[in-house]
Amino acid sequence: MNRPALPRTPPPAPSDRARGIRNTTLVAISTNAVLSLAQLVVGVFSNAFSLVADAVHTLSDLVTDIMVLIAGRQGAEPADRNHPYGHGRIETAASMLLGIVLIGVGAGFLWSSGLRLQHMHASPLLHPAALYMALATLAAKEALFRFSLAAGKRLQAPMLEANAWHARSDAASSLVVAVGIGGGLAGYPFLEPLAAAVVGFLIVSMGAKLAWKAVRELIDTGVSDAELDELRQTILATPGVLDLHDLRTRRMADRILCDTHVLVDPRITVSEGHRISDAVYTRIRTAHPNVRDVLVHIDAEEDGGLQGVPPGPPPARDEINRLVLEVLGDAAPLLQRIQIHYLGQRIEIEIVLQPDAVRRIDADALKSRIGALLETRPDLRSIRCFAEIAPS
Repeated sequence: MNRPALPRTPPPAPSDRARGIRNTTLVAISTNAVLSLAQLVVGVFSNAFSLVADAVHTLSDLVTDIMVLIAGRQGAEPADRNHPYGHGRIETAASMLLGIVLIGVGAGFLWSSGLRLQHMHASPLLHPAALYMALATLAAKEALFRFSLAAGKRLQAPMLEANAWHARSDAASSLVVAVGIGGGLAGYPFLEPLAAAVVGFLIVSMGAKLAWKAVRELIDTGVSDAELDELRQTILATPGVLDLHDLRTRRMADRILCDTHVLVDPRITVSEGHRISDAVYTRIRTAHPNVRDVLVHIDAEEDGGLQGVPPGPPPARDEINRLVLEVLGDAAPLLQRIQIHYLGQRIEIEIVLQPDAVRRIDADALKSRIGALLETRPDLRSIRCFAEIAPS
């Protein structure tokens, strides 16, 4: 027995959603700012090196949010003459700079923790206030996680949900610090600098991830195979598309740039091919909002090596026009237009004549001249003549 589907919660109004995301982000920024300052002050005065490291860890999250906010605003500037693809690389450069700084800071904490572990006899005594601060930090980050996660689900904002789980990962580092400080107060002093070393490693890891992501963008790394397959399915579902190849992607901050070759019926008009190209563009932008731009190249046949074709480039329209006029002879004034199909390095010509051409030309003689031309020109696959039907 099939159960009836539960009704989906309607999405919030765009203005309410934007306001909710902004307010939630401001709460997170304010919380991290207060926590980092409190951890730093308490850590210094209570001789808790691990608490100072966790303060820097929290501060790095705050700086990341602020830098992304500023870089995101600058990166959202429209394209101009010097930046025809926009300013999205500003966010990439900011991420790389921040990643390098975090790697250096984290490495410094690892080095200092190692020195403290080697000279435990010279380490100052811990104050219990450090433990209270670590537990308060743990509680605050867990509360921030639950608050942000609820807001993300309510506002249907995956970005907020991702930030919520990031806060949960920060709470894990605060738990390590609390355990280390508690162990130090309980008579195991090596646990506190060891906890600082763990937090230093987390900072290095965060910096490495930011820097590596920026490097991947700068060297134009494409999207994942799963995302590429989704794009491919969207293109193939477009009416008029027979196949595709050379689908390429690259990232610019949180956006994706895409280009592809699309195979269509070789005998459709240029305007219909352009319409199919527009349809591919619109479908990709609609189905994949993170794709910023799409370049669609229309192909009349599969690209690649072709066997058994005449050497050299095929003749251009001017030469084709001359050949057609020679074939028509006295019937040349009846010519309406010429359609040329370049397929496989060979040419198919369609000659469209005026409606009364059927009565005014010698069809057998024209057929004979066409046959003679095809025998002498291996680059011509076929020549067909049509007469338009006059409207009644």
